[in-house]
Amino acid sequence: MNMRVPIAAQTVPPALIAASGARALLRFLKFFAANIRNQHTRRSDGRTATEFLSWCDDNQVPSIEAVHPLHVAAWIKVQIREHAVPIVKPHLAALRHLFDWLVTGLVTQADPAGLVRGAGASR
Repeated sequence: MNMRVPIAAQTVPPALIAASGARALLRFLKFFAANIRNQHTRRSDGRTATEFLSWCDDNQVPSIEAVHPLHVAAWIKVQIREHAVPIVKPHLAALRHLFDWLVTGLVTQADPAGLVRGAGASR
């Protein structure tokens, strides 16, 4: 039996992923295909990753390796202005999960989202 499983809802990877080479692209696709079982979570996290990486590209971040906590924090601030905190929290969680996956796959050296305080965190 030949079963086809859709890897991601999008056909074109985000520019920062595509520009990082075949290894980064394969690891990015594996994140959604092999690491996230629930189709709704896969779709939601895919949308979050695409929106964030597009935002990075629009703000002249040259590569996935050049993404820093400052970029993640700035994007989260934009999200908080546009959405309620309970909607933004899963966005940060998705980015942390994605970057952790990229670090363990040796695509990036550090997780820029891991250092960013969650939405609603004070101090």
